[in-house]
Amino acid sequence: MSWLSAEELYLFNEGRYHKAYEKLGAHFGNHESKAGVWFSVWAPQVKSVAVIGDFNNWNSGANFLAPQGTSGVWSGFIPDVKKGQTYKYKIETLNGEFLDKADPFAFWSEEPPKTASRILSENYKWTDQKWMGERKHRQASNQAMSIYEVHLGSWRRKDSENHRSLTYRELAEELPKYLNEMNFTHVELMPVMEHPFYGSWGYQTTGYFAPSSRYGTPEDFMFLIDALHRAGIGVILDWVPSHFPSDEFALARFNGGALFEHADPRLGFHPEWKSLIFDYGRREVRSFLISSAMYWLDRFHIDGIRVDAVASMVYLDYSRKEGEWLPNIHGGRENLEAVRFLQELNQSLYRQYPDIHVIAEESTAWPKVSAPVDHGGLGFGMKWDMGWMHDTFQYFKRDPIHRRFHQNDLSFRMMYAFNENFVLSISHDEVVYGKGSVYGKMAGDEWQKFANLRALYSYMYAMPGKKLLFMGSEFGQSPEWNHEGTLDWNLLKTSHPHQGLARLISDLNAFYKNEPALHETDFNASGFEWIDARDAEKSVYVFMRKSTGGEKIICVLNLTPSIQNDYRIGVPQSGYWTEVINTDSKDYGGENIGNMGGVRSEFIPAHGKGQSISLTLPPLSALFLKMKEKTT
Repeated sequence: MSWLSAEELYLFNEGRYHKAYEKLGAHFGNHESKAGVWFSVWAPQVKSVAVIGDFNNWNSGANFLAPQGTSGVWSGFIPDVKKGQTYKYKIETLNGEFLDKADPFAFWSEEPPKTASRILSENYKWTDQKWMGERKHRQASNQAMSIYEVHLGSWRRKDSENHRSLTYRELAEELPKYLNEMNFTHVELMPVMEHPFYGSWGYQTTGYFAPSSRYGTPEDFMFLIDALHRAGIGVILDWVPSHFPSDEFALARFNGGALFEHADPRLGFHPEWKSLIFDYGRREVRSFLISSAMYWLDRFHIDGIRVDAVASMVYLDYSRKEGEWLPNIHGGRENLEAVRFLQELNQSLYRQYPDIHVIAEESTAWPKVSAPVDHGGLGFGMKWDMGWMHDTFQYFKRDPIHRRFHQNDLSFRMMYAFNENFVLSISHDEVVYGKGSVYGKMAGDEWQKFANLRALYSYMYAMPGKKLLFMGSEFGQSPEWNHEGTLDWNLLKTSHPHQGLARLISDLNAFYKNEPALHETDFNASGFEWIDARDAEKSVYVFMRKSTGGEKIICVLNLTPSIQNDYRIGVPQSGYWTEVINTDSKDYGGENIGNMGGVRSEFIPAHGKGQSISLTLPPLSALFLKMKEKTT
């Protein structure tokens, strides 16, 4: 009796069965004219595997699985099993130990703290055909991409119902509407894969194929994605192939020994996170992990995967002291097996779904993260720019009186900005563990903090690269993020500075989407030009973004609390330059200092240009200027 074909078993053992979820796990089917469920699990080198569940009163002798040759896969059919029933595998190891294990390929799990797997019969009817048909165009590298990062459990809560988290279906009512109001193009969900410890935010994953039951069923999660797509919002999932927790019911010691993880703790244990590291050299583990990523793209219509902690995967000495790690076969610190896994992952995902994004969270100078594999790269589509985030916060934390000594903090990025396809990210990592909120990082009193924030975000949107902003940062939440609470939405009802900041983010997102100069050449140096980055004494930066069609946007930053009158900058064309965004507008919480809607150029040379404009620069501000008409 076999559920998997010989070819499927061979490909799984070879690490090349990248849709293993089609046969492993629990699947409804028929056998000998009876309806029921096929169960299949990879558990090599064990004495026996039985299915225990509420359908057989958890009787470990009722339903044994049969080994499928020498593949290590065990399969069997159980009639009359129903949707929603719970189960685990009872595994007898070679030394006589009995282990109760959740299904590694479970598509649905009990709500934590319960740990059993559940039978899923998924028949969701999708209504996102328009989005899926347009996705290739919407997600092209020359399109705007503004990402809102969300932790589903703490975005909003039901205060009237014991402060509980929203369900997937409740989120489907509120989240798409809010994203459209704020003009974001994408949402990135911190890991929704099932995890036993809520406080891990999903980064200690146990269910690599199951959305968390805390917020509803797998079909409820599909409903949320469907609603986001109908609203024109792309969905990116955070995914964690870098490590997994050591909970006894899950992947750890799955067959009584090291199976999914390395046996040697110098390779298989993460000292910082106290978790286990996948054995990327084991072929079946590669089949498991790539199938997990493929599953979310296939069954849930996901538009992108953000791969967590890539640096911890590619460096053998990551977070380890001397003597705590093993070098590779060449004596180096590079994890060659992890590198090959990431290359295979990206090639497989992009081959199957060329219109998706695979994004690396990689915090080092590892070369060619977003270069194709056949060019020696890891094959990701994009990479978070952690250096930009660090330098930018360092600058904006400084008292403006000291900024003239650190002009290079903001200009340095353009030395490497096109070495990778970058996402400029202000993520959850920057607002936890005592780091404070983004608002709290800004220098000065309340007025200066908000003015600095408005200037920082404008600088971010004007710079080449896609954008990512963590929830709450868009309206300047003051406390750092707490996953047990929720965002302080009352600020948007009662506080003009917070309302103004949110309005600016909405306008910046709309402006960024509508202006090709700001997104079309995000990954190409031809779309950026410094006009002047050397005025350190006044902490002023002036640069230009350009589209392939010749459109130009000039951004001017004044990062001191002083007004700069008659500040002259060279411009590439003569005519009237409209002040399309001024962060000192009263609409955004400023004082309405500016240039009365725009200025006309004069034939006075400046900054190597034959003509220039004279501006009033508001304090701690950003101006966006666009040519309205040309002088013939």
